[in-house]
Order: sequence, then structure tokens, then C-alpha cells
Amino acid sequence: MSELEDALYALYWNNSVSVAVITMISYEYILQFEKEVKFVWERQWSVMTYLYLAVRYFGILVVMFSAAWGGLVYIPEAVSYGMFLFMQWGFSVYSCLTKVILIWRLYALYNQSKPILYVLMGLFIPIVALYIAVDVFLWSRPSAISMQEITITPNIKYCTAFFHVGPMLAIYTSIPVICYDIFLVVLAITLLVKHLKERKELKMKPNTYIVLIVRYHVIYFVIRTRNLAIQIFSVVLWANLSTEVMNVILLFSDTAPFIIVPRFIISIWETHANDSCVHVSTTFEDCVCWTSPPPLEEHELEFYIDPDNIS
Repeated sequence: MSELEDALYALYWNNSVSVAVITMISYEYILQFEKEVKFVWERQWSVMTYLYLAVRYFGILVVMFSAAWGGLVYIPEAVSYGMFLFMQWGFSVYSCLTKVILIWRLYALYNQSKPILYVLMGLFIPIVALYIAVDVFLWSRPSAISMQEITITPNIKYCTAFFHVGPMLAIYTSIPVICYDIFLVVLAITLLVKHLKERKELKMKPNTYIVLIVRYHVIYFVIRTRNLAIQIFSVVLWANLSTEVMNVILLFSDTAPFIIVPRFIISIWETHANDSCVHVSTTFEDCVCWTSPPPLEEHELEFYIDPDNIS
């Protein structure tokens, strides 16, 4: 194909994926809106409520900017560069918010252990600094990235990004992030193993909420790791990836994390609402029955966690 045909083909794929992203995110939001009203807007707010609202609405904003950028809507070069910066910084902020959610729940699962919280936060601060450094060095310098307008016809034109920095920095800086994610999931699994062992000795069923929360930690870790892996793969082989493969990768990275995280939070609240617990009329934040399956007995309270810190 000629250069003109290649550009038109890339624009077609970009617009198709953008429409798919907007459709999926919008459909997911519509599906969850009734539950959001029930479990968020009509209940007393907690720390997790604010975190949910942050990942839900900030995530939607980032995704919509990402979908509109690159050809779906014509955007001048100067504006396109600003939108690109917002997207890249937005992805980093969203990733940090999801890690705060995981940290908060691990802190609660470990019975509000201050040492656990200090360790997690002490390791998290360098990760935040790393995100900032990468975003400044890779995305925020004109010498590292530039925008160029491609004209296909007088009525069809779009802006795209051109990278002037090699991929190795992005690869190296992703390693500490992956290691930190591994540390979080190992802590969650270790707690679950301990809990299952204690319950087995007492001949009791595992606690539904503890299993659910740890399962979500593992699922998000798998999605997060896969997302980082395909990003590294994309950076290394950017020039050699076909248009189809690149756009499928972008479709996954622009939807999965932004759908999974809010859904996980809502599903825990919904599980409590549908539980047979005698305190189901109270909010999840104020309920103690989630720490043990009903009926409650004295020996079932040996693993107590303050729900205000887990919801």
C-alpha cells in the first residue's frame, strides 16, 4: 500500500477501536449505575467510597480523552499534545489510585497493622516518584515526543505522536512497579493461606469476604501484569507491530483496568447486601458480620477486622 493508503488504514483502525472503547466503557457504566446509586450515593460515605468515585470518574475521563485522541475527532497539534500529556499522566495517576485501594484493604485484612501500613506506604512513595520521573522524562519534554499532523485529504487529517527516545527506559522503570505488585499479591495470598489453615483447624468454612478480596487482588495483579507486559512488548516492537495488533493491544489497555477496578469495589458491597447476615440492613462499613459467616459465635470472632477500613 502507498503511504496515503497506510495512513487511511491506520485511521480506520484507530477510529474503530476508539468507538469500541467508548461503547464498552459507557455500557459498563450504565450496567453499574443502579448499583452505584444504591451502594454509594444512598449510603454513608467512607474512605473506600471516595476511592471508588476517584477510580470510576477519573478513569472515565482518562478513557474518553484517550478514545477521542488520535483521529476520532480532529484535534489541532497544540491541543493534541496537551491531551496526550493528560492521558499519560492520567494513566499513572489511575495506577497509583488502584494501588492505594490495594494497600488500604491489605492494611485492614492484616487487622490494621501499623508496621504493614508503614512498609507498604514506604515502598509506595518511591513508586509514585518513579511514575512522576518517567512521565516527565518520556512524555513531557518536546525533545522526547512530538506531534505531527497527517493529511490524507483536505477533509481528512489527524495528529499522531512521534517518539524520539528509545524504549529501554520504559522497560527498566516498569520492573520496580511489577515487583511492588508482586509484593502486594504475596501479602494477600499469605493472609489467605493463614486464614484457610485456621478455619480448617476449627472445621469452619472460609470467610466469604476474605476469599473474595484476596481473589480480587490476584485477578487485578494478573490484569496489571499483563497490561505492563503488553506495554513493554509494544514499546520494544513499536515499529514492527502491525496496525491490527497495536490497536487490539490499545483496546485491552484502555478498557480492562478501568472496568475491573470499580466493578470489584461494587461487587463487595453487593455481596454484603445479598448476604444472609442478620445485620444486612446496616451498611457494609458498619457491619461486623462480614468477618465471619453466620451464625456468629464467640470462637468465630478471632479474625476480626474493622469494616470501616475495608469497605
